Amino acid sequence: MINEENKELAHRQHVKYFMRFLNILPSQLSSHDSTRVTIAYFSVAGLDVLGSITSISIELRSRIIEWLYLLQVHPNKENGDMSTCGFLGSSTINIDLDNENRHYRCGHLAMTYTGLCTLLALGDDFSRVNRKAIVNGVKALQTEEGNFSATLSGCESDMRFVYCAACISYILNDWSGFNIERATDYVIKCIGYDYGIAQCPELESHGGTTYCALATLSLTNQLDKLSERQIDSLRRWLVFRQIDGFQGRPNKPVDTCYSFWVGASLKMLDALHLTNYSSNKKYVYETQDYVAGGFSKWPDTCTDPMHTYLGLAGLSLIGENGLLEIVPTLNITNRAFDHLKSLHEKWASETLINNI
Repeated sequence: MINEENKELAHRQHVKYFMRFLNILPSQLSSHDSTRVTIAYFSVAGLDVLGSITSISIELRSRIIEWLYLLQVHPNKENGDMSTCGFLGSSTINIDLDNENRHYRCGHLAMTYTGLCTLLALGDDFSRVNRKAIVNGVKALQTEEGNFSATLSGCESDMRFVYCAACISYILNDWSGFNIERATDYVIKCIGYDYGIAQCPELESHGGTTYCALATLSLTNQLDKLSERQIDSLRRWLVFRQIDGFQGRPNKPVDTCYSFWVGASLKMLDALHLTNYSSNKKYVYETQDYVAGGFSKWPDTCTDPMHTYLGLAGLSLIGENGLLEIVPTLNITNRAFDHLKSLHEKWASETLINNI
């Protein structure tokens, strides 16, 4: 039996765990088939934070990249319309349709964000990413209120998709499809009486959407729009989410994923050091499966790719040995971020040459 105080990262088991999801989708996740891109993201990003991206063979890496590009929605061939452009969530809905039914083949902000992050982690050069079309697809999804819908075919609109739109715009280095002022106003309207941030105005503050809001403000250089009182009170609200691990809302049980959502929020506010690292680490390790690999949301429950990746990302934030450092705003490793910076430099050089 493993001593509670001396638990270590089951690195080898976690690598095998993620690799299984890259080869086949288990039956218990069949209901998530339409969002398969997010499962690929958690698996690839998980291997990346483990420092084991090379566990993915060149052949498998190529297959994943080709699969993702098959999910890219291109402009309408007849009229050049780009409003539906982005990435689909699964090849299940990757079918040829006539123009009357094109609304069924429509990019989704969360799938576009996770798809781009997966391509970055795999070292793709983005040469086949239709950046202009995706930016126009993002633009079509921003509402008058300032938030974003997930997809043009009809979906909820809230802070989660504001964040996805901000990440996409940052990754593609093009903010022409993102009205920063309107989105910032929306974020501020979602600050609650307790200074946490909700999905929509007047709703309950939540750790996940607080992360989305803060990351959006950080990526758009708008954190200074929050007053000193708002920042201090938000830090307090976030610190109070720690029990041993972190909870997403007051009076709720702790959950592995909030070690990242709340931890990264505090990191962006330079306040993660105010939390108890050892208690957080101890809780996350209580949800680790040492035999088959993976982390669960609660101890003695089933593991899943999302909580496994976010558990590792949360541990990375507090400097756990054997894990690569995470960029809190984009939720990718520094290794992937360095690759993104090289792409930005390449695009800037190409633009300069074209303008000469």
